[in-house]
Amino acid sequence: MDSSRLLPTLSQEAVVGVQPPHLPTNFIWPMEYLIDAHGELDAPVLNLSGFLNGDDEATWCVAKLVNRACLSHGFFQVINHGIDPSLIAQAYGQMDKFFRVPVQRKLSVSKKPGLLWGYSGAHVDRFSSKLPWKETLSFPYYDHTLEPVVANYFNSTLGEDFQQTGVTFQKYCKAMKELGVKLTELIAISLGVKDRFHYKELFEEGCSIMRCNYYPPCQQPSLTLGTGPHCDPTSLTILHQDQVGGLQVFADKRWQTVKPRWDALVVNIGDTFTVGS
Repeated sequence: MDSSRLLPTLSQEAVVGVQPPHLPTNFIWPMEYLIDAHGELDAPVLNLSGFLNGDDEATWCVAKLVNRACLSHGFFQVINHGIDPSLIAQAYGQMDKFFRVPVQRKLSVSKKPGLLWGYSGAHVDRFSSKLPWKETLSFPYYDHTLEPVVANYFNSTLGEDFQQTGVTFQKYCKAMKELGVKLTELIAISLGVKDRFHYKELFEEGCSIMRCNYYPPCQQPSLTLGTGPHCDPTSLTILHQDQVGGLQVFADKRWQTVKPRWDALVVNIGDTFTVGS
């Protein structure tokens, strides 16, 4: 599907730190990557209330919108999605807690070679130039076990100080996984798949990756990107944006913005789903 990027905007919850007066050269991107966005992406906003409550007519209506989005660029937003707003707010609070700790504490849970989870500062473990102006924390989630995978991850890596963080993200990941599985049902309907549960059976025991992105303040934001142009290699991405925004999608030969809505989740059809469909 079409690629996306994120500008180095400052999250409202972020802690402002001391930054160098000039951007280090390995964070500076070539000018061809720094083209301004023009216009807002036509990403339909789907009200999932009827679909989640078993209303066939409402389900068919949103399925048609999903089909239209998938044929054009692969992005849509969902509201009345069943995720408790207070849980989203708690997840933001716990994310802020982690990114506030001293850098040495964050580095203690750095990504290990060959693994997809852990802390990363600007992906310096993978690249030496065109670095993104961001920090990330990634961790796995799967629910085909009685073990609280996410809670155990935080307990084993960061200790008792982050016990509540693990509990919160365990609940958050569970809710997002359940929504993701429901969305595969909706996508099947939009594609005209005879068995609407076809994809659900494939994905419900799969592993998910939760990623928290933090974009620090930047003295020269016009020279860098928070996240460079990319396509998501996964099957389905569910993203919650804060109110600062910054997400852009390349569609119709130009970069376009995706306006943030606190009550909405952005859904992106990834490469794996695109190929498999």
